[in-house]
Amino acid sequence: MSADTWIFGYGSLVSPVSMATTIGRTVAADDVAVAHLDGYGRRWNYGSLHLRGDWQHDGITVEQGLVVSLGLVAADTETCNGVIVRVTAEELAQLDWRERDYERTDVSDLIRLDDDRRTGPVMTYVPRSSAIERYRAARDRGQAGIRQSYWELVTRAFSELGGDHLDRYESTPSPDVPVVEMQLSMLS
Repeated sequence: MSADTWIFGYGSLVSPVSMATTIGRTVAADDVAVAHLDGYGRRWNYGSLHLRGDWQHDGITVEQGLVVSLGLVAADTETCNGVIVRVTAEELAQLDWRERDYERTDVSDLIRLDDDRRTGPVMTYVPRSSAIERYRAARDRGQAGIRQSYWELVTRAFSELGGDHLDRYESTPSPDVPVVEMQLSMLS
């Protein structure tokens, strides 16, 4: 991939801090743009392959519960707001590692920008079916939760975009698992 590949972020990758932590640099203003992805809807449907958490909720202790994050689903009549960020080939490889249980998908033809900037190819990360099934199974067992810190990071990132971006983010269907303080662990 060339240096002008762009990644559409719709959750934690909207956060400049989260993006910088992954790619190892602060994102310059001309390397980011507010964007809209047509034909997809944001959902709380991703079950992590590698992260587990311990928490208490409603008097129940969960140990090694599944960590849930945002994902996308194909939805012809929906549009998802977020940002696109220009990345190098090395940074794209770092993002691919971070998002390794998502499928990198070319969405160049489905992206609309708030300005008239020209971009190269635009990719995003869509949960693999195995991640969605993992989420559903853990949810049905009462063993899935969203990290409070993740929830706050994403909310803050959309708030900082200004305009109606926070409202649009908050119109995401509510999660069907609790948002909890949790102690994280990595599976080997």
